[in-house]
Amino acid sequence: MTESHIIPGVDRIELMQTFIRIVETGSLSAAAARLGTTQPTISRRLQALERFLGLKLLQRTTHVMKLTEDGERCYARARDLLDNWRAMEEDLRGVADEPEGSLRVLVPHAFGQRQLMPLLAGYLARYPKVSVEWLLQDRRPDFLAEGIDCALHVGELDDVDLVATRVSEIPRIVVATPEVAAAADAARHPADLAGLPWLAIRTFYRDAITLRHRRDQTEYRLPIRPRMVTDNLYALHNAALLGMGVAVESAWMATEDMQAGRLRQLIPEWQAPPLPIYLMHPYARYYPARLRRFLETVRLSLPTVMDGTLLGTGE
Repeated sequence: MTESHIIPGVDRIELMQTFIRIVETGSLSAAAARLGTTQPTISRRLQALERFLGLKLLQRTTHVMKLTEDGERCYARARDLLDNWRAMEEDLRGVADEPEGSLRVLVPHAFGQRQLMPLLAGYLARYPKVSVEWLLQDRRPDFLAEGIDCALHVGELDDVDLVATRVSEIPRIVVATPEVAAAADAARHPADLAGLPWLAIRTFYRDAITLRHRRDQTEYRLPIRPRMVTDNLYALHNAALLGMGVAVESAWMATEDMQAGRLRQLIPEWQAPPLPIYLMHPYARYYPARLRRFLETVRLSLPTVMDGTLLGTGE
């Protein structure tokens, strides 16, 4: 093969990077968007790589794009090659332990906005050469297609092809305004709350809520008929503050309003099972320093149990 097979100004590493991005995003147009270029440019780079290798890497039809057998081998080798290249580059430049560049992180909307901002501020203060794209969304990302470096997930996980580390948990309590709670002053058991108006968050409960006794771990499933169902923690919290009904909330969300007397905790001996917090990222042989340090910051900064204390404030 000769140099004429390579697009002028584009080296083999860049062609490999383009090919990897095509595979990970699933289309030429998505790869172009992620790389900040045009679809014809991406197409030319793919063709140049195929000519250089003398192999067909992708089979494309109107609706489907899939790797050929050679393409699968090329993708695996290209990932290893680029991981090793980045590790060598950082080592030779002496920046292996000096984080720099951009990090893309996805976190749950309310939790990331209310609880994790001090953690992010501390990370950026320690590593001034790093910038972070902080995405507040209540969903599981497609890490490769979206270029997400890592994510925090609240709730149980199904089997995932990721590195997932349980880093904390969130207690959940039953709360209502004093006026709504007054109708259940004598309540000692979840069954005593059945007649109250309820609010629900469909992510975790809708038609029933399971409550667990704090001492003996006895569980009780309470059927509910919610007056409002939402998919947003802030909407649930504000509805509870407006006296629209009883809600099961994360302790960190309700603590400040309970201290101010705007909310009361009902049947304190009973709580919903806590929600685990997972730190997730794709497996790779090499992780850049900016990601390694961020993962380390999360693991060290998140307390074992997330109660009402704001991270980094000591309150």
